[in-house]
Amino acid sequence: MKTTRGKRISGDERRKSILSLLAQTPDPLKGNELAEKMKVSRQVIVQDISLLKAEGQPIIATSQGYLLLQKSKQEQITKIVACKHSISETEDELNRIVDCGVTVLNVTVEHPLYGEITRSLMVRNRSDVQHFVENLQKTGASLLSSLTDGVHVHELEASDLEKINHAIHALKKAGYLL
Repeated sequence: MKTTRGKRISGDERRKSILSLLAQTPDPLKGNELAEKMKVSRQVIVQDISLLKAEGQPIIATSQGYLLLQKSKQEQITKIVACKHSISETEDELNRIVDCGVTVLNVTVEHPLYGEITRSLMVRNRSDVQHFVENLQKTGASLLSSLTDGVHVHELEASDLEKINHAIHALKKAGYLL
């Protein structure tokens, strides 16, 4: 990456800039966006993110992009829920959760060969749900729950237990809760 004066910026400086960009937004940033801002390839960004993670930076890769986990100003409550539903019910399940003001942090399945497989989701609102569903349709990828006949676990997060309980009630009402 070059500055306006034509000087080359070091990898360390680029990684500091990436960290700063991630810290400035609560929303995930795509690797392509970071690459464009840093004037490098996406592969360089992938390597930079790996180095930052190796240094202990709390960066996660979600389906929406890279996210820096930041401590919130208020204490968040988390709860694990076990669900089962068809692929076609995924959008409804996620919408029921986020409509209660709850974030879906991740999804976990228990695979008979590989054991526990967990992937970050960070789905906070209907826009995130829509983006996730569009990516699912566009890529033709399978959900992790397809490995376990629809059974999966979500870690939910909210500012208070009432919101989580409301989301659990909505899942139970739909028949998704195990």
